[in-house]
Amino acid sequence: MKNTFRFINFTFVFVFFALAVSAQTPQATPPPAVDDAAGVSKTFEVRLPVTVLQKKSLVTGLTRGDFAIFEDGVQQEITFFTDEKTNPPVYVGVLMDTSDSTKGKMKFSKEAAKNFIYTVTRLRKDKAAFMTFDHEVKLIQDFTDKLDLLDKAVDKINKTGSQTALYDAVWQFSDEKLRNAPGRRVVVIITDGEDTFSRAELKDAIDIAQRTETTIFAISTKAGFLGSVPGVDAGTVKDKGDKYLTQLAEETGGEAFFTGDMLELEKAFKKISEELRSQYIITYRPANQVFDGRERKIEVRFTGKDKADKYKIRSKTSYRAVRDGLKQ
Repeated sequence: MKNTFRFINFTFVFVFFALAVSAQTPQATPPPAVDDAAGVSKTFEVRLPVTVLQKKSLVTGLTRGDFAIFEDGVQQEITFFTDEKTNPPVYVGVLMDTSDSTKGKMKFSKEAAKNFIYTVTRLRKDKAAFMTFDHEVKLIQDFTDKLDLLDKAVDKINKTGSQTALYDAVWQFSDEKLRNAPGRRVVVIITDGEDTFSRAELKDAIDIAQRTETTIFAISTKAGFLGSVPGVDAGTVKDKGDKYLTQLAEETGGEAFFTGDMLELEKAFKKISEELRSQYIITYRPANQVFDGRERKIEVRFTGKDKADKYKIRSKTSYRAVRDGLKQ
């Protein structure tokens, strides 16, 4: 910086700094967060995928001016906005349960995984990856836009494991594969049961998904599919595992689906695909730039009462203010 200003005359420098000082408003714009290790000042931003619904229909065509973001009740500065025409590509990880309880429906789960990949991935734009989890978490295919490679990855699965490490799979995939993905980050979980083996807990899986700005959708195969799974009836009442699956999805801005037949499953895939196409991505810069580790509440509102009366917003509702190396 000294070299840059060495040739600027003293009068200009004096005026420049006088104006800078007079323009400061510390109450409205707190100092940026400081990376103590490097001694470099930098700001952080939060990116929110936002879905707008009118009953069950997706609403498109809204603009940046239609939304207001509040963090802990205080309105925030929106710094970037995209819609269905300008959204970045989707990076989606399909995480398939291969625990012992899935043995009787392995063929179905594999078909479900492939059908979802074909439904959601747009050629030459989006990318998908495929991971399995039982007592081990295995990345079978890294991100690619080549559907034949994804097909082969799913087809090669023919063994099941002994336990269900669902939360570990979410943690590992979000942390290792989605952290620096240059687009919208999505995980789809295909599972039939609750976690039985992870070192990570539910709150850890939610936390890493929020920190990496990952939206989670969950497909539960527990209900059975037209009697295809012995001893399991379609429409079984949700148990604790299903409730945790719902919480995992909703707290990251996604949705959980509990279906009873193949037709309903295909509808769920189509709904997820259409939602990803219709999302708004809103980025804001928190006024509080301190990494204090505290959970902060987020609320996305409409600026006009007419839209607030007609439409419903779905997005994540909180995050923890921790230092994290994300590419925006």
